[in-house]
Amino acid sequence: MLEPSMSTGQEPARRSDRLVRARLGLAGAAVAVLFYCAALTPSLLPRAWYLQGIVAGLTATIGYGAGATLGALVRLMWRRRFPRATRVAWWALLAVAVLGGLTMLALGTKWQQELRARLDMEPLATYDIVRIVGVSVLTFVILLGIARLLRLGIRRLARLLRRRVRVPRPIAYGVGLTVVTYLTVGFVDGFLVDNLLAAADRTASLANGRTTAGIVAPRTALRSGSPMSAAPWHSLGLQGREFVGTGPTVDQLTAFARRPAREPVRLYAGLETAESAQARAQVVVREMDRAGAFDRAVIGVVTPTGTGWVDHNVTDALEYMYGGDTALVSMQYSYLPSWISFLADQSKVSESATALITAVHARWSELPAATRPKLLLFGESLGSFGTETAFANSAAMTSGADGILLVGPPFANPIRQALLDTRDPGSPIWDPVFTAGTVEFTQHPPDLRTPAGARPPAVVYLQNSSDPIVWWSPELIFQRPAWLDHPRGPDVSPDMHWYPLVTFWQTAVDQVFAINVPAGHGHVYGSGVADGWAALAPPPGWSAADTVRLRQLLDRAG
Repeated sequence: MLEPSMSTGQEPARRSDRLVRARLGLAGAAVAVLFYCAALTPSLLPRAWYLQGIVAGLTATIGYGAGATLGALVRLMWRRRFPRATRVAWWALLAVAVLGGLTMLALGTKWQQELRARLDMEPLATYDIVRIVGVSVLTFVILLGIARLLRLGIRRLARLLRRRVRVPRPIAYGVGLTVVTYLTVGFVDGFLVDNLLAAADRTASLANGRTTAGIVAPRTALRSGSPMSAAPWHSLGLQGREFVGTGPTVDQLTAFARRPAREPVRLYAGLETAESAQARAQVVVREMDRAGAFDRAVIGVVTPTGTGWVDHNVTDALEYMYGGDTALVSMQYSYLPSWISFLADQSKVSESATALITAVHARWSELPAATRPKLLLFGESLGSFGTETAFANSAAMTSGADGILLVGPPFANPIRQALLDTRDPGSPIWDPVFTAGTVEFTQHPPDLRTPAGARPPAVVYLQNSSDPIVWWSPELIFQRPAWLDHPRGPDVSPDMHWYPLVTFWQTAVDQVFAINVPAGHGHVYGSGVADGWAALAPPPGWSAADTVRLRQLLDRAG
């Protein structure tokens, strides 16, 4: 009679316990809850509800994996089991998960609303909390399911080796792990990544062949793509055609300058203009000679973003400042977005920027120093990385042109990183101070309005303290960043904290919509480039009032 009573009294509990453990491990679940709550804390930029859900689900999955691994190691070293304590711990974890999750969801919503107010953005809807939870749970279930399938594959392979080949258990599991990891990495890298990149390449290639509505081939000899140009219209690509087919008119330039203006020179070489970066650079230089670029007051060499895009604020600002007495040149190195170009092949932007800057500088250096035009360089985002890699160090960069403007530089920029390491003690990394030198960093472009008589900088960096493109780096996985030290940037939440792994993913996801914020925040610099140009190379008689007037004009133009 004793045996049946034990079966009816304790066996259901054991089965229930085994069932729970088969679904989730206690250590993994505990760390997953901790990571989930941490993922709801604020990051650099406000996130849409679905992004917040994906980040929370992904981060919880990472936490579960870390906790499950730790739990497995503990069980391997300490084989004692405590079923009753485990059941109590599960109930306690459930209570903590519910109460903690609800508390963090409420706080997370509050932080998101405060961050949106800080950046002058629309608030989240109240019901977005429900959608965040739904997306996060779905993300966690899908990712955990994939991980469980891989684990099942390892176990099946190990069992097969033990039964058929009589391989010892540790070796069998080691072989199983190696084989499954190799196949998984091969599938992801050789199939998913390659096919996704191929699909992105095809899509970008098709987009590169289109022309934005309303833009037509120029008829003037001062533009590439014209009948007189050595760079045919069809070879310029989508962004190249927009570069040479847009810009302020002579009448608009005259109205702003309050004096007769000239028609600006704009020259561009697309990927189809010539086969190599060096050949394209030589085409641009020949175009410059043909169009009289070296007779202008200013030559601007622009390293574009991954697709070949050039910010119209940058080009228009220079043309307005100099009344059209400018020659702006650029060259395409890819038609993929910057983040894909950065991951797939950074050498393309380096090779292209170096080829163009070197070729233009060589031709410019042949002119008499007293009469040659100002040589200005510009790079934004990945383009700033390319511009930097054309120089060996900061000394070569500051002496290599009359002014260099770099906007939204990513973490990989070698010269910027070296400069930040030498900033004055006590100055924040997002607004570094250099007592000696001719390099300026700023989050607030109006600060560049140098008083009369002060020496202008040779290089200006614009970097928003909330720009994830600037501040994301692999070191965020295990190292607290200096940009979270105090004092913080004006648009960084005081409630943001660093958590291992969590902050890395948060900032990585912030990059997805880094340009979907108002100007002056995230990766949007807008008309602030006018202050950069005015600090570097103001035309004669230029004043701070002119800079304000120019920024207002650029803001109205959108």
